[in-house]
Amino acid sequence: MDATFKIRKHLTPPTGMAATIGLSEKRRDTRRDVSERVSLRGPRGEAEGWTLNLSRGGVRIIVECELTLGEVLELTVGLAGSSPLVRQGRVVWFQEETDGLIAGVAFLNPRVSDSGAPPSH
Repeated sequence: MDATFKIRKHLTPPTGMAATIGLSEKRRDTRRDVSERVSLRGPRGEAEGWTLNLSRGGVRIIVECELTLGEVLELTVGLAGSSPLVRQGRVVWFQEETDGLIAGVAFLNPRVSDSGAPPSH
């Protein structure tokens, strides 16, 4: 039997340690499936990818670049000419896949008025 192991890294504290963010706080916003182009700008330069889902508190993305846990990025979700959603976020987890990384990015200052998605094209 051939076993496949995925490498997932996250900022969640090890079992037995107190978490700084409770599950109810992490999941208070509804996630919506959204497939939009996302541009990332960080300390190592710029990269492009796609969103998988989006909420007021953050976004799950797929990219073909390296990310570091805790890294702060500027994210632009949507096309530049269509009022994109622009936020700063922190990489809170990522999972290595054969064709790139799937990552969770928590917005640093989510806006109460945001619906969590960029305007429709």
